[in-house]
Parts: sequence; structure tokens; C-alpha cells
Amino acid sequence: MRRPQLKLPAWLPVDGFILALIATVVVAAFLPARGTGAAVAEDASTGAVALLFFLYGARLSTQEAMAGIKSWRLHLTVLACTFVVFPLLGLAARGLVPYVLTPALYSGFLFLCLVPSTVQSSIAFTSIARGNVAAAICAGSFSSLLGVVLTPVLTGLLLDGDAGGFDADSLVSIVLKLLVPFLAGQLLRRWIGGFVTRHKRVLGYVDRSSILFVVYTAFSAGVVAGTWHQLSPWRLLALLGVEAVLLAVMLTLTSYGSRKLGFPRADRIAIVFAGSKKSLAAGLPMATVLFGAEASLAVLPLMLFHQMQLMVCAVLAKRFAARADASGPAAGSSAGSSSAPSSGPSSATSADDGADGASNTARGTAGAGSPRG
Repeated sequence: MRRPQLKLPAWLPVDGFILALIATVVVAAFLPARGTGAAVAEDASTGAVALLFFLYGARLSTQEAMAGIKSWRLHLTVLACTFVVFPLLGLAARGLVPYVLTPALYSGFLFLCLVPSTVQSSIAFTSIARGNVAAAICAGSFSSLLGVVLTPVLTGLLLDGDAGGFDADSLVSIVLKLLVPFLAGQLLRRWIGGFVTRHKRVLGYVDRSSILFVVYTAFSAGVVAGTWHQLSPWRLLALLGVEAVLLAVMLTLTSYGSRKLGFPRADRIAIVFAGSKKSLAAGLPMATVLFGAEASLAVLPLMLFHQMQLMVCAVLAKRFAARADASGPAAGSSAGSSSAPSSGPSSATSADDGADGASNTARGTAGAGSPRG
């Protein structure tokens, strides 16, 4: 007999990993770690963060990323969107404090604008939309590599001490907890890369379990400290509205900007999906290191934006694919040739938002019926 499998309805395009995150937050709200348990959980969370970045380094193929250097204009465009345009929009949102966003929510919103782009979900959406998958792989890989350094530096420079400052102690903490494990994974990839690739699915569960534990620790600290009393339903709705505007602006800029820069259709698709998205898996552990006890509210904007970008980009990917099909065999074949390497995504799933969950959500949503609304 076949085991029954739990599947979400096609009309409910919610990432299963997001549901697990929500369940973890609920558990932390009712059963937070306190006292000695909180100290043990914090130490274990530090180890989980180090493990995550070690695995990111072990997965990320530097050679594969460098192989796409010939598309340097595309990669620079994506990097500019991720680490220049996003931060500028985040800084512009400071004018919404305190009328729309609280200072704590604004810190989380700005941090969201500083984390690197995704890898796997960008690849999935680009593939569905008949775009340049190879370019999406390389762009996501470059973003992940630079994000390990740029995100902590930009956070320390732009948040004015809201993330604990950027003094010598915080710099040492970032190096030891994030950069050293990542570099260790890169250095050992030569020997453990095959093992990591063969056990990709099992290690994906390790990734997600580690992230869930990090979230539990951060939200437990917030509950014990009474941080969540700062968040009202009105503030939550306001945050969702601001993030919807942010995503709409970035999708518009990447779409029309890439067209004005003269990129071909397949490259424009890669720029839209890689340049408008943010990585949950990379951002969550970084936040725990950078924000400490304030990490619970700091990661909330990133969690909400993650689900929003999956739902919206899945609809866009389906529309891109429909246009490619309507354009005739010539357009479809040219797009297909640019997205030909099917083995690429499996080797570039480094620092992405919850391993395969995002990819499955993207494909499932884009393959469903016409979206309502």
C-alpha cells in the first residue's frame, strides 16, 4: 500500500517551509526557552548557524559561478539590484518611522533589503518562464558569495547600532560564526563535494531543521523579553503593505531596466527573478548573529517577504511561459536553449530559501490554474 501524502491545495500557494516556520513561532510563543534552557538553546543555535554556513560553502561551486563571468553585465545588474537599489529603497523607507513602521520593524525591513538573492527559487522561476537558467545560477551564486561579507558590513554601517553596532566584538562574532564556517566549507568542497551532492536531500532536511531551531531560539528570546507586545495588527498590515510596494517596485525596475539596457528576453527573465528576491535561509541565521535578542522582530519582515515573493513570482513565471509559447517555436526554442542545463540547479542550491521547498512551491503554483485576482 502506498503511504498517503499530505499535499496543499493548488489554490493555496503557500510554501510548506513557511508553514513550518509559522508552527515554530507558535511553539516559541507558548513554550519559549527560559533560564538554563535558553542558554543551552542559544549555544546550540550558534552551532546551527555555523553548520548552515559550512554547508552553504560546501555546496556552492565557485568554479561554476566563475564560468559564467562572460555574462558580467547581467551579473553586475543583479548585484546592483541586490546590494544597491534594495538598500536605497530600504533607507528611503526610514521616512515611514514611526507613523507606519515602528523602529524595530524598520530595522528588520532594512535588513531584508541587505540580504543576498536566492539561488534555487530563482532558478526554478527562470526555468518555468523559459529564461536563461545558467545566468540565474551564476547570478545567485555571486550574490551568495558576496552576501556573506556585504550583508553584515552593510547592516553594521546602515542600521546605526540597531544591530548591536559594528564594533570589534561584533566583527569577530561575524567572522567566527559566518565567514569561517563558509570558507571552511569552500576549502573542503574538493573532498566532501561529492558526498554533499549525493546526500543533497538529507542535508536539505538538516538545513531546514537548523533554520527552524534558529527561529525558535530567536522568537523565544523575543517572547521572554516582551518584544512582541510592540507589534499590533495594524503595524503588521502596514508592514505587509510596505513590502508589497517594495516587491512591486523591484519587479518593475528589473523588468523595464533590463529592457532599457538591451538584454535579450531570456536574460531579462533571469534578471527579474534573481534581482527582485531575497534569501530566507541566508538571512535568518545572519539576523541571529547581528541582532541578538532583537532578532525575532528583525526576521519577521524577511519571513513575510519570502512568502510574498514566492506567490507573486510564481504567477509572473507562468505568464512569461505563456507569452513564450504564444510567440511561436522560434522564441520557445531560443529560450529553451538558454535554460538547457538541467544539472546546474542541483549543484547551485547553496544559500537559498529553504532548499527544495521554494522550488516545489514555484513549480506547483505556476503549474496550477489561472490565478484569481
